Amino acid sequence: METILEFIESLAEKILYYLPTLFWAVVIFSIGCILNHIVMKLFAKGVEKSKLDRTVHKFLASVIKILITTLTLIIVLTVLGIPMTSIITVLGTAGVAVGLALKDSLSNVAGGVILLINRTIKVGDYVQIDSYEGTVDEISILYTKLTTVDNKDIFFPNGLIATSPFINFSSEGKRRVDQIFSISYDNDYKKAIEAIKNVINQNKLVLKNEEIFIRLSELASSSLDIKVRVWVKNSDYWTVYYDLLEQIKDKFDEEGISIPYNQLDVHVVENK
Repeated sequence: METILEFIESLAEKILYYLPTLFWAVVIFSIGCILNHIVMKLFAKGVEKSKLDRTVHKFLASVIKILITTLTLIIVLTVLGIPMTSIITVLGTAGVAVGLALKDSLSNVAGGVILLINRTIKVGDYVQIDSYEGTVDEISILYTKLTTVDNKDIFFPNGLIATSPFINFSSEGKRRVDQIFSISYDNDYKKAIEAIKNVINQNKLVLKNEEIFIRLSELASSSLDIKVRVWVKNSDYWTVYYDLLEQIKDKFDEEGISIPYNQLDVHVVENK
């Protein structure tokens, strides 16, 4: 019984001795959390007023949050009486262990930095990664979020994007619309070319100062194929693409130009 009482008294003395230290450690940790929140809010307001690209916003926000949290933890450990050399040793050992365990994640972090520096892709760009197309919605430390045209979110590791080929449809201010229109061999292809040219000239979204290509491209098995190439602004690509399909079809109908379809001629030979 006396041993238990001595243990309780000793424990109580130690708690009372370390209580102020624990109190200040909790206070500092709380201040660090509050400071982190305030800094993130100020950062968010600052980037709204600045001309900083949206791609950099969330990436820098993640980095700042991690740095403040790490600094807060180091100060708390120092207040608790843990020597700085021990902290550095532990952090170094933990860093090596975490680095080996999360080597893929670290490659994604490096990939995010590469994307940020090279600016080959940024928020708002319409891109094709692997076999997926969509608009870049977010580039974070580890991954890039792509939103498809049917509103699905696809997440790609930054390491994959940084080391693999991808197509950025928005990196240039203009884009070429390529289409092929087929007409029957019974029609005059020059008349069809003139009809297509009239439709394109009336379309206000087609860039008239760029090359407009309309030529007979192939003598196919059942049709004459006319290739059309026009340049448009990136934002007008799909509008012009579908407008030309509809308007040229209407023009062909108006001009009596027929569009062929696959058909099979069957000849029956009667045996006598």
